[in-house]
Amino acid sequence: MLTRKQLELLELIDACMKRDGVPPSFDEMKDALNLRSKSGIHRLITALEERGFIRRLAHRARAIEVLRMPENAEQRATPRVIDGGGQGAGAPAGGQPVHAMELPVMGRIAAGTPIEAISEVSHMMAVPGAMLSGQGQHYALEVRGDSMIEAGINDGDIVVIREQTTADNGDIVVALVEGQEATLKRFRRVRGMIALEAANPAFETRILRDDQVQVQGRLVGLIRSY
Repeated sequence: MLTRKQLELLELIDACMKRDGVPPSFDEMKDALNLRSKSGIHRLITALEERGFIRRLAHRARAIEVLRMPENAEQRATPRVIDGGGQGAGAPAGGQPVHAMELPVMGRIAAGTPIEAISEVSHMMAVPGAMLSGQGQHYALEVRGDSMIEAGINDGDIVVIREQTTADNGDIVVALVEGQEATLKRFRRVRGMIALEAANPAFETRILRDDQVQVQGRLVGLIRSY
């Protein structure tokens, strides 16, 4: 599966290789994808390499080989629909209807290495009204990765997020990192910095400056995928 930015970069590299015989420079990639720093390009290239789409050749400048291209649209970042075990979210096992609201599913959120922030609505899904916390707008995201498993959040789960720009210590939030990538982590302030903590000892805590992190919402509900 590729995010929109990963696919754009892969297509750019492939086009340049076919046209010029060499991949674009990092500056050209950054400008073409409208990113603010080359660090975002580094992360996209690493993700493409990990997924087997490209290979970086050692000891050679601008040496990237395209190994394969996505075969179809299913390789893009399209969240699957959670069907609630065959019943609508408004009809529990006892058959009595409950209040439900339609929420936009905005895409995937990384519980692991941050992935590209996705802002387009993929589809709508019904969410029990009791899951929605307080006033304000809510949206849903599909979890990718296992860095929050000790908080009960598994790969493939759907998280319900209330839009807000502030967070208290210990909140699980959607954090936008350096304006480019989104991740689901526990939020803490530590000595004037912001710590984004995983709930899995295999993942390190990220310590970032205040201006590198934007809180975009707080976790208020979870829909388990089986």
